[in-house]
Amino acid sequence: MSCLPATIIPSTCSLRRSLHTTPFHKLRNDAFSCHQKKNEKQVSLCLALPFDLSPPPIDYIDPLETMTVVEPEDVTENALDNDDEALEAVDNGVAVVDLSNYGRIRVSGEDRIQFLHNQTTADFECLSEGQGCDTVFVTPTARTIDISHAWIMKNAVILVVSPATCGSITEMLQKYIFFADKVEIQDITNQTGMFALLGPKSSKVCVLVMEDLNIPDLVGQPYGSHKHYRVGGMPVTVAVGSIVSQEGFTFMMSPAAAGSVWKALLGQGAIHVSSSAWETLRILRGRPAPGKELTDEFNVLEAGCYKGQETISRLVTYDGIKQRLWGIRLSSPVEPGSSITVDGKKVGRLTSSTTGAKASEPFGLGYIKRKTASDGDSVTVGESVIGTLVEVPFLKEQFPPSKGFAK
Repeated sequence: MSCLPATIIPSTCSLRRSLHTTPFHKLRNDAFSCHQKKNEKQVSLCLALPFDLSPPPIDYIDPLETMTVVEPEDVTENALDNDDEALEAVDNGVAVVDLSNYGRIRVSGEDRIQFLHNQTTADFECLSEGQGCDTVFVTPTARTIDISHAWIMKNAVILVVSPATCGSITEMLQKYIFFADKVEIQDITNQTGMFALLGPKSSKVCVLVMEDLNIPDLVGQPYGSHKHYRVGGMPVTVAVGSIVSQEGFTFMMSPAAAGSVWKALLGQGAIHVSSSAWETLRILRGRPAPGKELTDEFNVLEAGCYKGQETISRLVTYDGIKQRLWGIRLSSPVEPGSSITVDGKKVGRLTSSTTGAKASEPFGLGYIKRKTASDGDSVTVGESVIGTLVEVPFLKEQFPPSKGFAK
């Protein structure tokens, strides 16, 4: 029988785990010391290059022992905020967005994989080093707390979570560490930076910027695949995909390296995506957000998050999907929270809205009762705004479970 998320039934598997005789932090220190001596011999060969040709070992980033905390450079200080140009670049060129405000949680320790397997909806036990996946944190009633992206590293798993949920998720994970669990939870948000490269030309730009580091090895690899490099002597992780798309790349790095990476991406023609353009893009792509599409009112499958174990399977078995999330093309702007009706009968509610590209293409996200509407149908939003239901890219990339689905 598969273990359920510990938010539903606490794990008892951890009580039977054996203890290491060598402390984890000592093993980590020894590995880093050995690697540091090796790198010192290679530095002289790389002084003429902006990037070190000798990538550090996987999971090089250790905020407590291998990184110097510095005041991060304001990488967007000189960037121009042209939302229309940025959205056009996402569709037809290449764009870059600073996502350093997103939370980054480092889960380490020998029991980290089974711990996360029990705490979230993804099957972490089937993943290997260098892979990644999306996973979901849920309440005991399968309501969605947040969608997280996970990178499986040699000595840790890095979880990328929404800015609004980082603190609560960190506290929740720490709460469910039992006395025999060998797990450490660290919020490394302030000790790292993160950028996302988006658009159909993102692969070309990424290769040009990191051509000395065999970045082409990542092009065409599965979503979440990642490798580790160094920029100016500082660690940088490059992964396939971004928070809103399986296309593009995500960079995680020390704040000391952020300025160099940002300038290199802009230097190859990437257009800066402002925070307002990023929110528009999130809505257009249909990526659910905490406090909007992810609340206690909706369960994980209704939000389109088809990553699950037994508890999620039960929602299918007992027909727990009462409504679903849709993209809605709007005839005019309308406020989130507005009711959605069909033939005068309320069938749902608008959760997010944007004026869209060039402020002329209003678009929203909203939940609508099942069996009351389908792709292309018309609905009324608010008093008189006409909406057309459409599939959105992020939700299209998810795979709905079938009857009898189980991990």
